Amino acid sequence: MDQIVETRPRAEAESEQMQVVMLGIGDEVFALNTMLVREIIDPVPATRVAGARPYLPCVVNVRGNVIPLADLRSRFGMAKTAATADTRIVVLEIEIDRDPVLVGVVADKVHEVTQISRADAQPTPRVGMRWNPEFISFITKWRDEFVIVPNMERILS
Repeated sequence: MDQIVETRPRAEAESEQMQVVMLGIGDEVFALNTMLVREIIDPVPATRVAGARPYLPCVVNVRGNVIPLADLRSRFGMAKTAATADTRIVVLEIEIDRDPVLVGVVADKVHEVTQISRADAQPTPRVGMRWNPEFISFITKWRDEFVIVPNMERILS
């Protein structure tokens, strides 16, 4: 009887899979670890904050909690666009200075929840990128296109 022997331990093979929420911002597709995502909501009115950083220009009220609203377009140097019927706010819980912090991220479109493989991860190129490589955890493939897995803690701190 032939028996297939797995060369990698099962726990290691499973850890290479990462469940993510795929979202679009401009022409780019980003993958956010579902462990960070608390909820996805329709756009709500935002209040500008005087003196705020350009990539955290306003706050929103989400179920009685005032949370900063991140503008990743500004952080990545992308052109601003108007909201559409597909625009959503993805509420994340990230750790900044070892404290959990809620923050909203505006997405032009939320595609789906899926899995990506860390085994397919590529290092961030140091040349030819319009973004700071420290903002990118890694790049991988999804449906025959490259997707970016951002390092939200670095982007927002």
